[in-house]
Amino acid sequence: MIHNETKLLYTGMHLDKEASNAEELPIYHSTAYALKNMDDYDHAMDGNKYFYSRCENPNRNALSSIISQLEGGEVTYVCASGMSAISTVLFGLLSSGKRIIAHKGVYGETLELLGELSKRFSVLVTYVDMKDLTAFEEACRRSVDYVYTEVLTNPLLEVIDIDAISRIAHASGAKVIVDSTFTTPVIISPIHHGADIVIHSLTKYFGGHSDITGGSITGAEEIMDTLKRSYLLMGGCIDPNTAWMTVRSVRTMNLRVRKQMENARIVAAWLEKNPQIRKVNHPSLKSHPQHELAVRLFKNGEGAMISVSVEDDCDKVNRFIEQLQMIQYLGTLGGLRTSFAHPYTAFHLEFSDEELQGMGITKGLLRLSVGTEEAEDIIHDLEQALEVFA
Repeated sequence: MIHNETKLLYTGMHLDKEASNAEELPIYHSTAYALKNMDDYDHAMDGNKYFYSRCENPNRNALSSIISQLEGGEVTYVCASGMSAISTVLFGLLSSGKRIIAHKGVYGETLELLGELSKRFSVLVTYVDMKDLTAFEEACRRSVDYVYTEVLTNPLLEVIDIDAISRIAHASGAKVIVDSTFTTPVIISPIHHGADIVIHSLTKYFGGHSDITGGSITGAEEIMDTLKRSYLLMGGCIDPNTAWMTVRSVRTMNLRVRKQMENARIVAAWLEKNPQIRKVNHPSLKSHPQHELAVRLFKNGEGAMISVSVEDDCDKVNRFIEQLQMIQYLGTLGGLRTSFAHPYTAFHLEFSDEELQGMGITKGLLRLSVGTEEAEDIIHDLEQALEVFA
């Protein structure tokens, strides 16, 4: 006779009636699925059924299929964070002697990772200002394996001509990796412009509510197969609950991001007229050096990120932060609510002032992630806080 304590472990494991056609996909928290025999194990290993959550999970696969559809890719791997996605790609593709050309203005932690790969694994890393296509083409005259860039850079909001970059890179035999976090598929699908791999930090606009952390990698089946071992062995998979929440969020991304971009245009135009602001970086402005390129590349808008330059005085910047009434100082972006970041503070411990200057990051550079509030309220909060620079 089976003891009650043992029965407790097995009772309630299976549905007592049909529960098909749920309006929303259930959350599959189970880490494993029972196998019938060794043949069933082989069947699972061939990708025909779920058996272990790190390898595959229904919620993760649902999210993957949505991102592939949005990006126009064949396969998507979803990861535990944006940096997990970036690390999976770079560690999966690069090895000693491989050469990668990176835009010199990409995200700071991507630069840190490339630096580590260069020092520890003898990966050849070349940094180029990819706005200068002549300089990029010259860099590609030497053997190159991969090219890494963003479309809309963080935090300077430079626009990279991904069509031209892809054309030049492919002519040199290189694959193109694009971090499209700032743009999202609402604005551009880099694969349609020649990119081989597209990376996102899902934490930002895909999540949109500042309550999930995730990343994604999308590409054609062939190149994604080369990353699969790295993806599985590094173990950076997203958990089922986060995958479910991201699926929930991504279904409203188009609505959210369009509103955020509409607000960003209004706020950027107002900032450009504010006497405390020395420079505004947003591609919607005709003063932006790549405004015409943004008009050609982007659909629906120019992004919801703005960066501005004020006086290079950290004390005044700190007072500005404290003066904000509604806008929050956050270490993330892309959420429903407007947030602010100070890139110099974020990276001054990792890079010298000279290195930061080379990246365009000064003490007076402020980065604004525009939310879905009424634009007038965002402007009002900025206006009163900017008085500290008067």
